[in-house]
Amino acid sequence: MDFPDERGDYELENSVQKSMAQVQTDSEEDASVGKKNTEEEFAGTPLAQAHSLWTSDVKGSVRLRIEEGCSEEPVTVHQMFKASVERYGNMYALASKKDNKWEKITFLEYYQFCRRAAKSFIKLGLERFHGVAILGFNSAEWFFSAVGAIMAGGTMTGIYATNSPEACQYVASDAKANIIVVENQKQLDKILQIRDRLPHLKAIVQYSGQPLQTVSNLYSWEEFMELGLDVSEKELDDIIGSQRANQCCVLIYTSGTTGKPKGVMLSHDNITWTANYASKAGDVQPADTKQESLVSYLPLSHIAAQIYDLWKGIQWGELVYFAQPDALKGSLITTLREVCPTSHMGVPRVWEKIMEKIKQAISECGYVKKKLVTWAMSVSLDANQKCTQKDDEKPFLFTLADSLVLQRLRAELGLSCCEKFFSGAAPIGSETVQFFLGLNIRLYEAYGMSESTGPHFMSSPKAYKLPSCGKVVPGCHYKMANVDSEGIGEICFWGRNIFMGFLNMEDKTREALDEDGWLHSGDLGRIDEEGFLFITGRIKELIITAGGENVPPVPIEEAVKKEVPIISNAMLIGDKRKFLSMLLTLKCCSDKETTEPTEELSSEAVEFCRQLGSQATKVSDITEGKDKDVHQAIQEGINRVNAAATSNAQRIQKWTILEKDFTVSGGELGPTMKLRRPVVLEMYHKVIESLYQQ
Repeated sequence: MDFPDERGDYELENSVQKSMAQVQTDSEEDASVGKKNTEEEFAGTPLAQAHSLWTSDVKGSVRLRIEEGCSEEPVTVHQMFKASVERYGNMYALASKKDNKWEKITFLEYYQFCRRAAKSFIKLGLERFHGVAILGFNSAEWFFSAVGAIMAGGTMTGIYATNSPEACQYVASDAKANIIVVENQKQLDKILQIRDRLPHLKAIVQYSGQPLQTVSNLYSWEEFMELGLDVSEKELDDIIGSQRANQCCVLIYTSGTTGKPKGVMLSHDNITWTANYASKAGDVQPADTKQESLVSYLPLSHIAAQIYDLWKGIQWGELVYFAQPDALKGSLITTLREVCPTSHMGVPRVWEKIMEKIKQAISECGYVKKKLVTWAMSVSLDANQKCTQKDDEKPFLFTLADSLVLQRLRAELGLSCCEKFFSGAAPIGSETVQFFLGLNIRLYEAYGMSESTGPHFMSSPKAYKLPSCGKVVPGCHYKMANVDSEGIGEICFWGRNIFMGFLNMEDKTREALDEDGWLHSGDLGRIDEEGFLFITGRIKELIITAGGENVPPVPIEEAVKKEVPIISNAMLIGDKRKFLSMLLTLKCCSDKETTEPTEELSSEAVEFCRQLGSQATKVSDITEGKDKDVHQAIQEGINRVNAAATSNAQRIQKWTILEKDFTVSGGELGPTMKLRRPVVLEMYHKVIESLYQQ
């Protein structure tokens, strides 16, 4: 596709035109949340001309939601990085482990590597607003490619490392990727399978190891970084100088739990404003006050990890350590022990896995040690539930328990220096939150979407109340739509973090953004009198029974998992059905190499069985009602959940145990471990139908 040059239809303005304030429609004026629009105050701020809050064109530009109380000057990714280099230039920025040693580079070196990558992308023919797709595990090269792609005038998009070749092809094609950066031979093989179906692809770069075969336009990382040496600084600076804060620079692809993935277009301002101002809600400190450190291991193709690791790291001068590629197979704890980060984020499933490992370790302790740990965790849980603010004075018994027992447990996890613990990307269960409170670890939950550039509500040391997601991020706004008699409505977002639109999907963009510009989350919740948000469910997940009863599934599923500790995953069924039923999976061991669930029950599950007098050690020992003791215990747990139901329609009438736990590779879970309900319904259609046969 031909792109207009700087003299064409997309010519950039050098200042925000004051007339922009006059072209607001009445509905857009309503959307300013009652605040005076102050875009005209930034006459010296270079923005591209725009008359709408949204676009579905990657080359388009949008009006920014600049208003009183959120009037910070818009900056591009490069401007943010340059300011950080001037402030933190000689401080360490990135750390990679090579030959058993941590190698670190400074912010100045980081910036220079990104410029070199940008020049090489230019040399390879990266076109304006075309994509650079990155497929692989977190690394310094991932960061260089991401920032370099944006500096070179392209858009950056991550592809999940677990994606199939077909899923990779969809994203790369949709993003018009000129270059694909892959980690290793495994990821390269995927791209080589689909190369002929990628008309925009000009080159492939492999950043880990040497390519094993000779393929045209395939480069090793070392070869790639040499390509652009003859590209002048001026050529790169001219491209950087043409970029505007209200243009697209990042594409985040939704995981596609209900259809094809959608390309979420994020502007420079979305990224830089969120990295700066939204991060303040998490009590982040700038490096020249106190440098934060973290371990990067969650998929960078997801907005949560990308904002937390990459963009926030640049803005605040953080030191980012890269975990090993097998982090989620068991090496993460080893890395945490070596690094001792000051801040750590996990998705709920990661926190659950850590919890399960600790429980297993405790169960293997001797009698006295087990009693001591149980006592200490009980004291900590009680103290933390009574003292809602972190700085509240806690009793002497808590201090004793923490110093004698809990500090050592946190050190074993590599979290002895960690001051802030975050959970995001999916709802976290109350059992997990309470377990970590028992370790004197407060999990601060962040709530948002790809379409809100990550966090819109956040818990923090200054905004903590269980089981809420905290308060709205300063500078952002919310409203509740279609509120019912119990105060529950759809949560809607407004702010500088709201996305530009879905790439090439005008209809989907119009569905997500109402005529006033509010982003409709699709989530249900309520706000209490102090401004804390409590999520109650998701509109699309809401089960409407044949009798017309609305049933939010998540609270019931969480209650079952809490009452029956042997349960790993639970999914409620009942849409358009006469009664509710449930699919259950059991906690089992994972293959260390493939991470696939095995037949072997986890030690926690085995212990559960032993307490019942059952000798079960495998999943197949229990399925199809083979083990009467376990079957009865599960039924009793479900009976307790049913006893607390608000109506008969919300009681579970039937249930069955599946032969295999849910996994990402199996398709039942998304990349961030969210349950993909439509997929499960399709996969287990016959099992579900059997529950409803008379």
